[in-house]
Amino acid sequence: MDIKKKFGKQVKKLRLEKGLSQEALAYEANLDRTYIPSIEKGERNVSITVMEQIANALKVKISVLLDE
Repeated sequence: MDIKKKFGKQVKKLRLEKGLSQEALAYEANLDRTYIPSIEKGERNVSITVMEQIANALKVKISVLLDE
């Protein structure tokens, strides 16, 4: 599995654990609501800045987003 898919899978897992919808996560991360689904599907090559925004929104360290 490539890194984009692994990252997306982890974002989805953490989002669901936190009880957030994709739209709520996007709002908390200050991202467009259409961006989260494509991240979760592994279609986006996200920047380190976006990783930080998602990590902050999920209240986790960036390293947690890279765990399998």
